[in-house]
Amino acid sequence: MTKVELEVKGKTLIIETGLLAKQADGSAVVRYGDTVVLATAVAAKEAKKDLDFFPLRIDYQEKAYAAGKIPGGFFKREGRPTEKEVLTSRLIDRPIRPLFPDGFYSETQGIVSVLSYGDENIADVLGIVGMSAALGVSDIPFEGVVGAVRVGIIESSFVVNPDLKETEECDFNLVVAGTDEAVLMVEGGGLEIKESTLLEAIDIAHKEIKRIVDIQKQFIKLIGKNKRPVAPPVINKELENAVSNLSLEKIKGAVTIPDKLRRQEALNNILKEIIDVLNVGENDISRDIANVFDGIEKTLVRNMILEKNLRADGRKPEEIRNIICNVGILPRTHGSALFIRGETQCLAVVTLGTSEDEQRIDSLEGESKKTFMLHYNFPPFSVGEVKPLRSPGRREIGHGMLAERALKALIPQKSDFPYTIRIVADILESNGSSSMATVCGGSLALMDAGVPIKTPVAGIAMGLIKEGEKVIILTDILGLEDHLGDMDFKVTGTEDGITAFQMDVKISGVSRQIMEQGLEQARHGRLHILGKMAEALAGPRDNLATHAPRIYNMKIKTDKIRDVIGTGGKVIRGIIEQTGVKINIDDDGNINIASADETAAQKAMDIIKGIIAEAELGRLYMGKVKRIMDFGAFVEILPGTEGLLHISQISDRRIDKVSDVLKEGEEVLVKVIEIDKTGRIRLSRKEAEKEQLSKESV
Repeated sequence: MTKVELEVKGKTLIIETGLLAKQADGSAVVRYGDTVVLATAVAAKEAKKDLDFFPLRIDYQEKAYAAGKIPGGFFKREGRPTEKEVLTSRLIDRPIRPLFPDGFYSETQGIVSVLSYGDENIADVLGIVGMSAALGVSDIPFEGVVGAVRVGIIESSFVVNPDLKETEECDFNLVVAGTDEAVLMVEGGGLEIKESTLLEAIDIAHKEIKRIVDIQKQFIKLIGKNKRPVAPPVINKELENAVSNLSLEKIKGAVTIPDKLRRQEALNNILKEIIDVLNVGENDISRDIANVFDGIEKTLVRNMILEKNLRADGRKPEEIRNIICNVGILPRTHGSALFIRGETQCLAVVTLGTSEDEQRIDSLEGESKKTFMLHYNFPPFSVGEVKPLRSPGRREIGHGMLAERALKALIPQKSDFPYTIRIVADILESNGSSSMATVCGGSLALMDAGVPIKTPVAGIAMGLIKEGEKVIILTDILGLEDHLGDMDFKVTGTEDGITAFQMDVKISGVSRQIMEQGLEQARHGRLHILGKMAEALAGPRDNLATHAPRIYNMKIKTDKIRDVIGTGGKVIRGIIEQTGVKINIDDDGNINIASADETAAQKAMDIIKGIIAEAELGRLYMGKVKRIMDFGAFVEILPGTEGLLHISQISDRRIDKVSDVLKEGEEVLVKVIEIDKTGRIRLSRKEAEKEQLSKESV
């Protein structure tokens, strides 16, 4: 077994191979504290035919036994991937994918399995390191070594690889991955921070990444496997010249068409014409023609930006497309907004619920509840396609989580706003950065619903075109620029700072200077968008929407909870049936009553107040006789509260038998004349009648 070690933040990071999963092309076990992950990599020996892209799949899976747990629910084995597993799979994939050589088309799968889960809160980061190491010791042609760390910011201090307890205290939390030369991927979010603080956190992360990359290189050198040969794509110069001669001028005209669908239709027609002319031999070369055609289009678009500072839709690099914001467009929803930027449209809708609507999460960290959710949908019609509707894919889950992270820090605490909040973002049209449109639309919808967020949040997507030393950073990228560019760089924030950040690089990495320039350009873009949003709605509405539930709070003694709930929930069900409200009772005696009807909510509160009310000395009550005894009667003066009406206190005249005067079920006016230390209550009917007569005479 081969092993290397490195101390990180007082704990030993261990990478080893040679014991587990030996039939995989490459495998590595990474240990840090009590956390252990196994990373494996396998690639098909032959490339898949007729494939012109790299078919890579990364899967991250958490075993319940890793935390000493048995899966909850009816089925007692792990099933479909959880949202966290999907997000972590994407996290591992993104820095790994750019480092495979062109021309490698064999199906490749990497699997990261969490075997032991400790309080280090680092399984996802270890997954990146483990996958890099597994590919490194394999014969799969992986052309890089990737390290990763998490950096937390706690009260202006930077913490490398914060554990679970420290993570809860973090104001900002991000994962950074890269090589020893440059950063490849950054993802994180939290409270507002300045651009300079974010850059400092990335610098700290990169110092640790270099150390982790160094021990991986030592590790790979010890194994010494030779990589499979990869033949780079062969360019048929004759075909390239023929396609260029037939299409170059036509493509130049087509790529400057501002409208996405018209531009794509024009390009498709040009390609079809060329295929009809050149694909006339015995062998079908239409795919080769299309690849050459795509290369010419990519070169033209990139050169137009680099040489003329001109983009496909006619904008300059720093220009933002036209923005339209509408709020309150759906009459029955609790909050709604339509955010349009160029040819990207997001319909964001907010629904306010109660604690019954909280999402219950059972994870390796333990059980928790989620009161703020954002769900992102990307239907096929948004890009003019026909596809079957399926459950959310990795892209939808990833984009939704990025937008949720961007807004989460501005959501009020549950103690201040006791609602469960769900945002649904439906992308109705897409041409670049629908996730950032979701942030803007979600922020407007929250304010339209009357959710008291601290301040509006906007998001913007940045791109990069880099050829040699020449660098152009693009603000508010199109789908075309995302596809043909070298970086996807998303920044969300308020006027005061960044709330979420995500960067993916398609080249070997980007320098600090490029990131600094991109962040500053993004800040200007973000402020411009926030200004446009403020024209539609500057802040949260003063009142909730008409159809939103109102939540009213009550606090009762914990020993009264059982009285409100009743045997088998009989009492609380009766209140709900009688009033139509929703009621939630916490173990600490806090009661939330939710209803869109204020009268119904008040009625429910009055009923509960009656149930929990306690007898007051000297007060009159209309009670009900529950039991008759020889020495008196027990009278219920409040729900569940009885007192003794002694035979001597029933009347001024002598009574031989209580049953001669009172009957069970009869209502009788009584006065509380004593409450002893044990809480026993003594009642008097004759004193009550005297007081009643005195009041009537007055």
